[in-house]
Amino acid sequence: MSAGQHSAPAAGVRTRWRRWRRARPFTAGLLIALGGAEMLVTLRAPLGVLLHVGPQGLAAYLVPLVLVICGVLLITTPQQRVFYAVLSLVLGLVSWLTSNLGGFLIGMLLALVGGALAFAWTPVKRRAPRAGPATAPAGTAPGPREPVDGSAPTESLDALLSAEPGPARHTRAERG
Repeated sequence: MSAGQHSAPAAGVRTRWRRWRRARPFTAGLLIALGGAEMLVTLRAPLGVLLHVGPQGLAAYLVPLVLVICGVLLITTPQQRVFYAVLSLVLGLVSWLTSNLGGFLIGMLLALVGGALAFAWTPVKRRAPRAGPATAPAGTAPGPREPVDGSAPTESLDALLSAEPGPARHTRAERG
């Protein structure tokens, strides 16, 4: 077997992966999930000062967990990207109060940047193939455009500009 036979399947897999990744807000979802995971890790930091007790302790675990879920759902269901983006932006800001200053600022920034990317992402619309003739070569100029219907004016621009000013003929009232 030659080296070319092994690279062809790998190139096909890479192409399919790239196409799948570009069809969804992959980077945004990854950043949101990483931000939530980083916040969860900092909650387990062995620092006695960063203790949370009671409802705030529950929120400290709930906010990053929902961020991780938002990141995964953003990748798997890009149709709901606006909801997940807004939710991750709000939770990223809330994490400043609940999760050790937003995971020491790093997790909060990852969640906010990911939420902004998710909100800005738009799906690529595929163009329908043209049914007309093949395109002209690069060096040729396009031909003159034909009027769509017969009611389009056929006079030149110079003739229209040199005509005497005044109301149009069809708007003049006949006096008798």
